[in-house]
Amino acid sequence: MKSTMGIILTGGKNNRLKELAETRSSTAVPVAGKYRMIDFALSNMVNSGITNVGVLTQYSFRSLMDHLGSGKEWDLDRRNDGLFIFPPSLTGENSGWYQGSADAMFHNITFLKRSFEEYVVIAMGNCVYNMRFDGMLEYHLQKNADITIAYRDMSDFPPEELVYMGSVNVDEDGRIIDFQEKHNDPKYITCSMGIYLMRRELLIELLDECASHGKYDFVKDILIKKLETLKIYGYKFSGYWRNISTINAYYRLNMEMLKPEVRKELFEGEGKIYTKVKDEAPAKYNEEAEVTNSIVGDGCIIEGKVENSVLFRGVTIKKGVHVKNCIIMQGTVLNEDVKIEHTILDKGVVLSRGIHLKGTEKFPIIVAKNVTV
Repeated sequence: MKSTMGIILTGGKNNRLKELAETRSSTAVPVAGKYRMIDFALSNMVNSGITNVGVLTQYSFRSLMDHLGSGKEWDLDRRNDGLFIFPPSLTGENSGWYQGSADAMFHNITFLKRSFEEYVVIAMGNCVYNMRFDGMLEYHLQKNADITIAYRDMSDFPPEELVYMGSVNVDEDGRIIDFQEKHNDPKYITCSMGIYLMRRELLIELLDECASHGKYDFVKDILIKKLETLKIYGYKFSGYWRNISTINAYYRLNMEMLKPEVRKELFEGEGKIYTKVKDEAPAKYNEEAEVTNSIVGDGCIIEGKVENSVLFRGVTIKKGVHVKNCIIMQGTVLNEDVKIEHTILDKGVVLSRGIHLKGTEKFPIIVAKNVTV
């Protein structure tokens, strides 16, 4: 995709992810044993040939910046173009915090003006999918669209989760004729994927206009208000895609990662998903270990029983431990005779001997980072 640049929006604080997003950006929340959420949007851009990418950060961005670094893992540490990270800055004119997605882009509009690419792809950083944007650009040109929005049929997603998405209505020609953003009672099960494509110059014009009217939100104050005056088309995507905006969605995503067909599509599909590489020893399984249908990260030491679970790097499972339907993050230690089910343990958690924790699929128990129970 020559002449196309990328912008990744990381959003503000997400209270629906509870303890997982208390001290980190939601886009930096770990998934699938070794990845972060932002890896998917960033890798999709790189796999599409986009080499000029700006990441607009806001809430608790330190861990996100540490993860992204210079962009080396995505081959974006280059002399021309590359990865640019834009944390909020305190000036005499503003408090530093962005008031919305359009406000975030407007405060970094110099990045857009100094770039030379004709088109720009804007993507949310809290979605998990594997997609090349080449087909979306071809569709955009074919329709002679002003803006193209990727969307997906979400009939395979719990209805209660649709209230956290934008739902769209598309006519026979593919034009979007209605757009509801995070509506309490959405009319449609076709949902925006938070991926937008348009000319760079048009985006600059729209951001200037939005700011001049004192508006801040890209979807509500630009896209929805321009449905009738601009040609806004929908590009249908039928592959695996998940928006991770709630604890239930996060838990379900990691459990779906245990399905071979989901892993194959995500990690062997349209391109590789890159992440920050950590050199660790392979996982060690002692004689008593019993592991079934689980993802196990490097550096884990397992002496107990693990089933239908996701273990990140350096997890220690001692004798007599039974782990079922759980997500256990880096450096966590489960001491002897611990039993947990439907539980999410953040990084550095220590469960003392004999502790029993049992949540449910809809209400998993969450233990925050570096807590000892």
